Amino acid sequence: MTTTAITPLRNEVSLGLVLMVLSVLISPIIDIFAKLAVTSVPATEITFARLLFQMTVLGPICLMRGTLFDVTWRKTGLHAARGLLMAITMITFVTPLAVMEVADAIAIFFVEPIILTILGSIVLKETIGWRRYTACGVGFFGSLLVIQPSLQEVGPIALLPVVSAFSLALFFLLTRLVSQKEDPWSMQFYAGLWGGLFSGLLLVFGSATGIGFLTPVMPDMANTLYIAAAAVAATIAGVLGVYAYRAAPASTLAPLQYLEIVSATILGWWVFGDLPDAVKWLGIAIIIASGLYVIWRERKLNKTATIPPISTPI
Repeated sequence: MTTTAITPLRNEVSLGLVLMVLSVLISPIIDIFAKLAVTSVPATEITFARLLFQMTVLGPICLMRGTLFDVTWRKTGLHAARGLLMAITMITFVTPLAVMEVADAIAIFFVEPIILTILGSIVLKETIGWRRYTACGVGFFGSLLVIQPSLQEVGPIALLPVVSAFSLALFFLLTRLVSQKEDPWSMQFYAGLWGGLFSGLLLVFGSATGIGFLTPVMPDMANTLYIAAAAVAATIAGVLGVYAYRAAPASTLAPLQYLEIVSATILGWWVFGDLPDAVKWLGIAIIIASGLYVIWRERKLNKTATIPPISTPI
């Protein structure tokens, strides 16, 4: 009788692990296609297209689930802020891909859980011990090993993945504040709605002012396909992630997120011939080690509910 009760739980965890691995393996495909497109199409336009596709997919799902309007309207400001942060996260991550290697950008971006840990202690008054603060400091040192040569190669634009990581950490903080009584599918739909609105307004502003990186362009067929492929991959990876976190504890799944650096490196080498040098590999290893330590401490202290997915939300 005991075995019968435990087996389904183990099966669910195994399913969650499989779904998360698939999500992590698909996620770099988003960045590969975004990198192919961003040399000709502004990152803001790519972001707008992705969020528009997200709304198109999630809207009918929410309707079928009967949860399209299952949000607390008095928290509209928080939902709008989540949408703004989602748009900022995407724009500031995609923009440097025009000149940066995908693996480098993702490695820098993976300081997000470290930033989230620090912000959680400041904003949500979560108790953070000296061990995790030390791990955060070590992780930032690792990110500098990746950022410093990137700064020499491409200039200040190499700092944008840090901005992206910071905005995503704020996104997850707001998600913690509103997720207790909100439907996750509806939350994602409205984040896409507000994020699409903000990125659309930026495109209108860019068109009116002639600011290059905000001015929309008419993409050719190849770039249209790249953007569409990035949007489809983002939606698939995001949905897989949602179901993975439903099936298995966050603390079990979170370490798998770091497989994304490996898959991104392989895809970046295959498509663009890019490989990190020895110093960057050292930085990547330090970032991964410190991030895994933070996750392990969270799990040990029974704070698994505070460990969010690291990847960019769909």
